[in-house]
Amino acid sequence: MRILLVEDHTELSHWLAKALRDAHLTVECADNGADADALLHTQDYALVILDLTLPRMDGLEVLRRLRARAAPRGQTPVLILTARGGLDDKVQGLNLGADDYLAKPFELAELEARVKALLRRSVGNESLVHHCGALSFDTVTRMFSYAGTPMALTPREHAVLEALITRAGRAVSKEKLFDEVFALADDANLDAIELYIHRVRKKLDSGVAADAPGGAIITTLRGIGYLLQPRPAQPAA
Repeated sequence: MRILLVEDHTELSHWLAKALRDAHLTVECADNGADADALLHTQDYALVILDLTLPRMDGLEVLRRLRARAAPRGQTPVLILTARGGLDDKVQGLNLGADDYLAKPFELAELEARVKALLRRSVGNESLVHHCGALSFDTVTRMFSYAGTPMALTPREHAVLEALITRAGRAVSKEKLFDEVFALADDANLDAIELYIHRVRKKLDSGVAADAPGGAIITTLRGIGYLLQPRPAQPAA
């Protein structure tokens, strides 16, 4: 899941971005309201964390413009994170369409809990646990397990596998995977997706024996993308 963090305090932005990436989220950062507005006009995000006191455009104006856009982009969940914690500011932010409001200073554990709650809410009636054969992904804990054993994944491996398991049985294009795995500022190209697909395949192959039932495989569909599906049953000897 890709999050836009809009915060003009450089040290705080870096600290928050690292914490969110450690929670297996892809984070893009904007340090002013105008850049945030431009990104929200062209990019899709699972959540926006928005400061209010921003250079070049106030956070409330960024929020107002976002909510004026057509669905689904205009319905992107927004968590306001700001030092402006007065009642009037909270009421105005919520009335403009913010989904949550957290005043600075704050505890990281509370922010992470609110982020998880908004992300769960954004998927609506979708299952909280996704399955593909012996592979499962819990959207609350954001953990993968394979044949009952937790998987050790890097943040980008996690992002690749999350994008695939939430669309299990459907082809996912390389371009879509790239958008969900890499932030705009990352120095990477489409070929990098092949590297992470290779790494995830190796971990899936090592997690369940090749001839065991219930495994999961990633199939390459030439010119289309990648498909996560249960491993076909082996024919009887």
